[in-house]
Formats: sequence, C-alpha cells, structure tokens
Amino acid sequence: MTVAIAPTADADRILPGIVLMLGFCVFAPMLDVAAKLAAATLPVGQITTARFVVQAVLMLPICLAMGLGLQLRRGLWGIVTARALLLILSTYLFIGALAVMPLADALAIVFVEPFIILIFARLVFGDEVGPRRIGAAAVGFAGVLLVIQPSFVAFGAVALLPLGTAFSFAAYMLVTRGLSRRMHPVAMQFHTALVASLICIPVIWLADGRGWATLDPVMPQGVVWLWLAGVGFFAALSHLMMTYALKFAPSATLAPLHYLEIVMAALLGYLVFDDFPDTLTLTGIAVIVGSGLYVIHRERVNARKPLVTQSPPAAAI
Repeated sequence: MTVAIAPTADADRILPGIVLMLGFCVFAPMLDVAAKLAAATLPVGQITTARFVVQAVLMLPICLAMGLGLQLRRGLWGIVTARALLLILSTYLFIGALAVMPLADALAIVFVEPFIILIFARLVFGDEVGPRRIGAAAVGFAGVLLVIQPSFVAFGAVALLPLGTAFSFAAYMLVTRGLSRRMHPVAMQFHTALVASLICIPVIWLADGRGWATLDPVMPQGVVWLWLAGVGFFAALSHLMMTYALKFAPSATLAPLHYLEIVMAALLGYLVFDDFPDTLTLTGIAVIVGSGLYVIHRERVNARKPLVTQSPPAAAI
C-alpha cells in the first residue's frame, strides 16, 4: 500500500473492485447451497466432478473470447496438475462436510485458512511474520475450536473435514501464488478445471456400480440436475468475480470484505435449510473474523513501513 495520494483514475477503479468482491461473497455461498442440496441424493465425488466439468465448459468460451491460448506450456503441466489435485481435495472434503453440517459452521472452520497460509508462507517462502500476527493466528485457531466443538459433538469426525479443506486450500493458494506470475488468471481457472475434470471423470467411471458410497455415481432426478449445474456455474461465476475484483482493487482493500461470505452463508443456511449457528459457534465465528481482520491490519501496517521511511513527510497519510 502506498502512502502517496493515488490518482483519481485508480481511485475510481476501486469501486468496481469492491462491488465484484461483494458479488463473490454473495455467489460463493450459493455454490455451497447447491452442493448441499445435491448431496441429499448424490455422492460427494459425483458433485465434485460436476463442479469441475461445468466450470471448464463455462470457462472455455470466455477464454476464447478473450483471445487466450488454450494450449498449456509443457513446463506448466506439473504445477497446474498439483493445483487441480489440491482443489479437488479441498472441494471433496468440504462437500462431504456440507452433506451433514450447517453451511455457516463448515465455512467458518474453513476460514482458518488465512492463518494456515500465514504459517506456511513463513516456513515455505521465508516470509517475515511477526509475533502479533502469529498470536492472531493462534487466537483464530482457538475460534475454530469453538466452532468445531459443538459440531464434533453433533456430527462426529465429519466436523474435522472443513479443517482438511482449510489446509489443502492453503496449499492450493500457495501453488497459485507461484503460478500467477506465469499464467493469465482466467486461463489458469480454465486449465485447472479441465485438468481436474480429466482426473475426476475416470475415478467416477471406475467407481460406477462398485457400491462406494462417496464415489459410486447416481443418475440425478428432476431438479437435482439444476443443483449439479449450479455447483459449477456458481464456482465459475464467483471465482471470475474474485479474479477481476483483484484486478481493479488491491487485496488489502478487498480482504476484509471476504468475511461477509460467512454472513451470507449463515443467512442462506437459515433461509434454505433452517440452520442457524448456536451461541458457541457464533462466538467462534466472531473470534475467527476478529483475528483475521487484525492480521489484515498488521499486513497493512507492515506494508506501509518501508514506504513511510522513503516518502517525504508531506506525502504521508
């Protein structure tokens, strides 16, 4: 974040970025709602596969319209495949949790992911992480335990699945960090969805008729086709909105808005499934959000420090 006053044109671009981020917070939980509705009659593996197939189909014409090449360079196949595998795992675990857990509870546990990234970035990339942010991460983990505790009592070990999603998605984000400098974000989404589809489809085909509860495909009936399509549609739409939100506005501006996704998830969970977090879960969610916002604040403070020392006093905000 700079300390000089930004040009008016750049300031004007922040508003569409914020609007797009708010759109992400609305549509991303709709993906979860569609997945939970589909999970009532379909296995988790089939829903996961549908998410990537539909997303790849929807992203293909967008890539073509933008003039992006569909050919993936040989040196990128390995990292794109790793990215796809991590996204498959995080999606599979989360949908498995949604099949039995309330929407807001599962999503709140996943929001420990920024703290995991913080620790991973320190261990893997050697990023400087001060004691305040480490302390905030510890408090955030404590908030997750508050959410997990009643869920574990009610649903058993399945309450730990969103935690697995958080770890796998954190690894996915770190892989994305390295890949983002080498691929256009829209092409990255298409190729990840395509590779994930090519991995998932053979698994589902081999599981057909074998009686594996989470993989053996079932023919969707009636409106369930709409839920399956919705999983892929809202995945493509929400992630596209996130991609372009980051193009218009800096991540430091958008990051606090991301926590509105939990609010939307709680609202949709109540309206669609008549689920609402209990007091202990709400306390845990508040702790997670508060810790996350503090980490974002510290990121901003640390980003300003070198710029403040180099800029003339009159330019300081």
